[in-house]
Amino acid sequence: MSRLFLCIAKGIFPVNVNGEDPDRVQLCIVNQIVNQSEILNPTDMKIGIIGAGAIGKAFAQQVAQAGYQVMISNSRGPETLAELAHQLGDNVSSTSVEQAATAEVVFLAVPWQKLRDVALSIPSLQGRIVIDPTNPILPGFKLANLGVKTSSEVVAELFPGARVVKAFNTLPPHLVAADPNQAAGHRVLFYSGNDQTAKDIVAGIVNRLGFAGIDLGRLDEGGKLQQFPNGVLAVHNLIKLS
Repeated sequence: MSRLFLCIAKGIFPVNVNGEDPDRVQLCIVNQIVNQSEILNPTDMKIGIIGAGAIGKAFAQQVAQAGYQVMISNSRGPETLAELAHQLGDNVSSTSVEQAATAEVVFLAVPWQKLRDVALSIPSLQGRIVIDPTNPILPGFKLANLGVKTSSEVVAELFPGARVVKAFNTLPPHLVAADPNQAAGHRVLFYSGNDQTAKDIVAGIVNRLGFAGIDLGRLDEGGKLQQFPNGVLAVHNLIKLS
């Protein structure tokens, strides 16, 4: 019987793939860390964050500390985030959702049930890089019905033309906000997407923050591994050893 082998942190861990015939699955995911020379200068990029809940704040804290220009927004208006923006630093501004959506990279930190409303209320994200940290969980902790698609494939359909990269969804907000540089190495952060250039840029952000980024492939492949609650990589706090 063949099994899925996941190569992480200089170790090999056999795991089963939910819903897959184990005799047909044989895969080894290799850690692909972007070289430092490929990481863009933070001053060359603006990051817009739509949603200022736990994951939005955690991401804002990290990218602000890394020197990126950050626009953070929520549905209640920029004035409600002025104090948070001030606390995060001079490179963070509170803006409208519409303005945050004009950034080169958009971090979509909104509850699953509000995604469609956001898609209808903002300018087109055609050509923009959209980092998708969402999980398909509805109020009452009910799982949304996705059919045969991954959650990020659904997100890509809601925002046509956007270059969607699934990332930051497998770690709880307090670990996203925590220092990813551990004594033994770096906290692992998985990502996937269909646009390689977009993935390279997101990988640059991930690695500049201090995480060990691992490219899982396309949304229909890696997205399935990342997806909460049934993905085999969901909610694992892993460290890549130095």
